[in-house]
Amino acid sequence: MPRKHKNKQHAHGKRHQVQGDTQEAHASAAAAPGEECPSSPSSAPQGSPPSSPAAGDGQELQGAMAPSSPVAEASWAGSEEGAQDPLMRKASLVMDFLLERYTKKEPITQNGMLNVIGRKYKQHLPEILSRASERVELVFGLELKEVDCSRNIYTLVNKFSLGVEEGSSDEEELPKSGLLMALLGIIFTKGNRASEEEIWDFLNVLGIHAGKKHSIFGEPRKLITKDLVQKGYLIYRRVPNSDPPGYEFLWGPRAYAETTKMKVLEVLAKIQDKVPSSFPDLYDEALRDQVERAALRVAMFIVLQNTNVWII
Repeated sequence: MPRKHKNKQHAHGKRHQVQGDTQEAHASAAAAPGEECPSSPSSAPQGSPPSSPAAGDGQELQGAMAPSSPVAEASWAGSEEGAQDPLMRKASLVMDFLLERYTKKEPITQNGMLNVIGRKYKQHLPEILSRASERVELVFGLELKEVDCSRNIYTLVNKFSLGVEEGSSDEEELPKSGLLMALLGIIFTKGNRASEEEIWDFLNVLGIHAGKKHSIFGEPRKLITKDLVQKGYLIYRRVPNSDPPGYEFLWGPRAYAETTKMKVLEVLAKIQDKVPSSFPDLYDEALRDQVERAALRVAMFIVLQNTNVWII
């Protein structure tokens, strides 16, 4: 009986701590609306100087998403590798905590994160938070920003509008924007077409597997071969003359309309803390894409102008 009473007291104390943490965060947010700290533990460097031109830009960028990278490690909590590295497991827990607070529109506090990982990991919080925030940014397109330096209050900001339907909430479209940008990046680095095997190799690194329902993305195969295809963001087709039949992914018309190769390259480059020009081959292609788009806009403007004159 005394032990049961002690457990009740512990649970009551923990609830009281969470409530106090939430109230403190709300009060802080109200006191300093719109303010943002100059930096946070998860802030990435602005980019290193461009490297000398070299072949294999695509392989280097894909290597940033490999299991050995901090971005991917955070998703391996349930794997053998994740089980051997406690920081990976803790980063996965913090990632879940960040997403839960975001979807529930609740404040993100340092105390809350420490409660998740345990106080004995306090000295490792910057590294854990860096891993978690990098993966949240890569997969979901959400950037972690510290809005109150004195109280360590954070918020998640949606970086991309790609894949967000008009009239829908950020939470409804949470799975799409960041993951879609990453998929478009893989396709871009593979010569503007990626085999189905290459796409699944990348998704598997993120802990997303065909035929296995994901807690956030749902059924992944349906998401990438039907949902994103029907909305025009991806093209999923059989490789011509392939035997046995093989399939590949390309950018869909809506992806070309709503983003550019340069924007996608900027996202991929940031994963390696570099700038787009650090990958000269892909950078040159992205520049050509911009020139072609500008020329097309000029041509369309001329056609519309001539059409209006003809109608008048």
